[in-house]
Amino acid sequence: MRRLCARLGRDEAGSTLLLTIFYCFLGLSLILVVVSATSLYLDRKRLFTLADGAALAAAEAWSLDTVRLDGDHLSLELDSADVSRAAVAYLGDAVHGLHDVELVRAASDDGQSTTVTMRAVWYAPIHTELLPLSVPFEVTATARSVFH
Repeated sequence: MRRLCARLGRDEAGSTLLLTIFYCFLGLSLILVVVSATSLYLDRKRLFTLADGAALAAAEAWSLDTVRLDGDHLSLELDSADVSRAAVAYLGDAVHGLHDVELVRAASDDGQSTTVTMRAVWYAPIHTELLPLSVPFEVTATARSVFH
């Protein structure tokens, strides 16, 4: 019995193959997670860039009729309806590769700056059981209109 246990303890045939298969699976899973996380990060940056552009376009949605003289400097008042129309017009012209883009809110709370909130959905580049198929995400961008 001792001889059999000693021989089995020294016999390592096949253990390297199992370790190789396990580490290949682990490495591929790690690559898949990194690729998906990078894709999600880049889509979020694209959506933020789109929201930032819409906020900048909306911040310029004023007319000369809204400009006032306050003391020795000029000021203007942004209207939320004009801000929303300008943001929608910008999004109609903008080119992007995002899925299910939605304008949640475009308004001017203080009459000087605009806030644009947008939502999109990220879809995993490779669908597996390890990662979710889709993730909704939302960004908010603010721009200020300055008139000198």
